[in-house]
Amino acid sequence: MTAELVRGQNHPLDRARVEIRVTAGSPVVAGVTLGDEQGRLAGAEAVAHPGAPRRPGIEVPRQAAADHRIAVDLDALPGDVHRVSVLLALPRGIGALSTFGSAAAPSVTVTGLDGTGIARYTVTGLGAESAVVAVELYRRQGVWKVRAVGQGYADGLTAMLHDQGLPQAAELAAEIEEAISRGQARAVQAPAVAAGRSERAGAGPAAADRPSPACPPASDGPPSAPGAASGTGAKAAAAAQPADVSPAPVGGGPIDYRHPQRRSTPPPAGQAPTAPAAPAPAAPADASAPAGTPAPPDGPSLPVAGDAAGWSMEERLYNQVWGMFEDLARSVAAYRSASGFAESRLEQELDQALSDPRNRLGTAADAARATARDKHAALVAQARAALDRDLAQLAAESAVVEPALPPAFARWDHPVWQGHHAPLERPMALRLGDLHLPEVLDLRIPMLVRLPLERGLWIDSGPDAYAGSAGPDPDRDIARRELGSALTDGPPDEAGLRRLAMETAVAIAARMLAIHPAGDFAVQVIDPGGTAAPALAPLVESGALPAAPVPGAKGVATVLEALTRRVDLVQMAVRHRAGDALPPDLDTAEQLLIVHDFPHGFDDRALTQLRYLADEGPAVGVHLLMVADRAQSREYGPVLDPLWRSLLRITPVPDAHLADPWVGHAWTYEPLLAPKGSQVVRQVLGRVAAARRAS
Repeated sequence: MTAELVRGQNHPLDRARVEIRVTAGSPVVAGVTLGDEQGRLAGAEAVAHPGAPRRPGIEVPRQAAADHRIAVDLDALPGDVHRVSVLLALPRGIGALSTFGSAAAPSVTVTGLDGTGIARYTVTGLGAESAVVAVELYRRQGVWKVRAVGQGYADGLTAMLHDQGLPQAAELAAEIEEAISRGQARAVQAPAVAAGRSERAGAGPAAADRPSPACPPASDGPPSAPGAASGTGAKAAAAAQPADVSPAPVGGGPIDYRHPQRRSTPPPAGQAPTAPAAPAPAAPADASAPAGTPAPPDGPSLPVAGDAAGWSMEERLYNQVWGMFEDLARSVAAYRSASGFAESRLEQELDQALSDPRNRLGTAADAARATARDKHAALVAQARAALDRDLAQLAAESAVVEPALPPAFARWDHPVWQGHHAPLERPMALRLGDLHLPEVLDLRIPMLVRLPLERGLWIDSGPDAYAGSAGPDPDRDIARRELGSALTDGPPDEAGLRRLAMETAVAIAARMLAIHPAGDFAVQVIDPGGTAAPALAPLVESGALPAAPVPGAKGVATVLEALTRRVDLVQMAVRHRAGDALPPDLDTAEQLLIVHDFPHGFDDRALTQLRYLADEGPAVGVHLLMVADRAQSREYGPVLDPLWRSLLRITPVPDAHLADPWVGHAWTYEPLLAPKGSQVVRQVLGRVAAARRAS
């Protein structure tokens, strides 16, 4: 049964060789791009189009047409290809249409080589677009899936290729248009017939029922090593199929359509599938194995920590976490879209059933309503089943990824902190907290930000930090219990929020100190009112903070003057390449400035210096962490708006205010605090201080 997809929804592929059939209301150009995990293209050679229809594992038609067939062999793709995107574009000078909104919505169907439907997606909602990424085949955890994309571009092929990271997008778009205008496909040669296969229809099933031949690699060499990170008539479609390069059978027997460089055996009888439920592509045969060694069986692929592109395990785990983040975002988007479609369809069918006065009363009305509700329930159940399938895979992946995370990515209750020691180099990212969606209460995605921080942080200690979570909220209640918060009887008061905000800031500072080499990172604090002393105790007692901050305006001025001087001197040294000329008393370690109780104690000069540090500091190793209530700075008017916008806002309590870059979900953020009663932060700070003394 062919799965009907909506935008954002995915479906597993149970085979490596598939055919992508395109049906449109007018002639379109069909192409394929081969991208890494982020969907970026290595160059023009990563695009299959009418001017260059064959790439390793891919063959596309050579001309614009209303119907297309694209051959895909996933096993023959280069190892660094993780996304296969199907592109559709309206050619110039062919027909009168210039936008997809002027014709019937194109439909894309992924089928087996025998024509068995796997998934179908109709690209609806197009208007002024003249090019669209219809679907993509993408690889996650060794399993290939198809995703309905439907991303349109009003500026055509050039904009679409440029969006996929191709620098020469305009040149390639012009080359494709030229190939179409020359009509290269009007003289397509039929595939060469190998000896012994001239009578293909003479034995076995009819030719029309046979699977199409596999798509062989192009003759430009073997696939590259794995690297970084989704018609004319029937005669023309048949002519565009790739040639069969399988060995010729002896005596005119049946043709072996298996990939010549891969072999696989079926899974053992009675073997139960395990999560993730999607079957994996056949594994390549090991050329170094002794003769007679059976190939590994096909079957579900188990999640593995670090199963992503990257030069190091840290980079692979970072990319894997971001892959989980994207998969969860798109899976929930597909579920929400399908549920919304079911609701709208229910309303339409009820309106249609009741529009006839004869059906408003009696058994006919009841039957019509029951039928509509049954259809609605079936659609919602189907959408939820697809979501549960994806969630099971992501939960299994999270279960193996979390224990493998390094300290910079790990929660405070992770065992890795018990044996932590000062690293030799700075990690690539930092975990600021966890993210989750209301459809999945128990699946947390680590919120990772790259280091060094490109923008400062703002921990919102005002009542607005709790506004998004006011009222009954099971997500908030579960998260707060996990955080060990004592504030369980309604929203916390202002003092409670300020205390939690400062504890969150200290936890972030402790983590930053612990993950940098000894002596390469320092913390300074501005606390004009002196109210942050209890939260700062772990930093002061361990020596990570040399002394408690000086209260009042004097303390504010002293710290800001020193850091402003540091930024100025380092900027000049970098600009003139005179690092040796820096004063010997200048601390060149990266600095984290924690500002508490802003704007208390700040005059106009201090305010100007703070904005200067927020703008110029990150480039030379001075980072800002504000613990403040924005409402308290209203007296400055809009002059501080650029400051707030330049900072990444996080909250001391769970709050749904962060959006992902793919579909824009509102994610609930949870701060990363140590478990209640745990001394892990003090222990880690003690090791940091010991490492500093030993260095």
